[in-house]
Amino acid sequence: MNSEALTFIVPVLLTIIAAATPLVYAAIGELLVEKSGVLNLGVEGMMLLGAVSSFAVAHVSGSALLGVFTGMFAGMAMALIFAFLTLHLRSSQVATGLALTIFGIGVSALMGQSLIGIAYAGLPDIMIPVLSNIPVLGKLLFQHNVLVYGSFVLVFAVWWFLQHTRAGLVLRAVGDSPEAAHALGYPVIRVRYLATLFGGACAGVSGAYLSMAYAPMWVENMTAGRGWIALALVVFATWQPGRLLFGAYLFGGITILQLHAQAFGINVPSQLMSMLPYVATIVVLVLISRDRGRIRRNAPASIGQAFHPTK
Repeated sequence: MNSEALTFIVPVLLTIIAAATPLVYAAIGELLVEKSGVLNLGVEGMMLLGAVSSFAVAHVSGSALLGVFTGMFAGMAMALIFAFLTLHLRSSQVATGLALTIFGIGVSALMGQSLIGIAYAGLPDIMIPVLSNIPVLGKLLFQHNVLVYGSFVLVFAVWWFLQHTRAGLVLRAVGDSPEAAHALGYPVIRVRYLATLFGGACAGVSGAYLSMAYAPMWVENMTAGRGWIALALVVFATWQPGRLLFGAYLFGGITILQLHAQAFGINVPSQLMSMLPYVATIVVLVLISRDRGRIRRNAPASIGQAFHPTK
């Protein structure tokens, strides 16, 4: 491959990595939540609150690390509200998740009014010694900020947890049959609480990445539907972490296609290009839904169903 092609391809691939990272965090968190039998549709709202909280704290304190942790805890706080309403008060998970998103949109807009127009330096890239000097691959794989590296580690950790640990087996058992898990003495509500909080933390970090690295500034409703795409990714991946990572990068590529269409000389209205990620989401879900056997084999059997130990 000649140098001119590499000069064009490498920046495109770097842009795809940047666009896919928030999807990875939000989707892998939701995957674990759904594996426990809980369906949280409030991912978009948790991402927004994580984005505005992390940006505000990083701007005031000057600490990127503190900003990321603030975004994580903001997402967990939203998830805790959802968990209390659905697991203790047994409200509808679908309705509560939608309300959580609406709440997050409104609160984040209110909190971020004074932050609009303020720029942030962004998370610094970490150059891995020796490896970062490899031509082409060094820039693609070993010159990213800590959250990009963390996304790969997180996907592997979730896969390992679900497949090779006793706690992961218990979580999957709770998602498949909470009554049977409770009969065996497992704390179903506690497991679902912890899974929901983990999903909230991941959504908060996803939002922090958006406002501190992807586009280091605060813009109202800056998630632009990524929370909904993350929800679709879980189904696309049929609840498998490895496929989820592939799907996130596929959707990330579709998302940034609109940014590079002009470079290819494609004369298509920008509004149509902006629709591509959401059109792709619908098409993928339609195609996946046709393979009902795969969905039945991998989907948690009790997803979205309320459970109370006294029932």
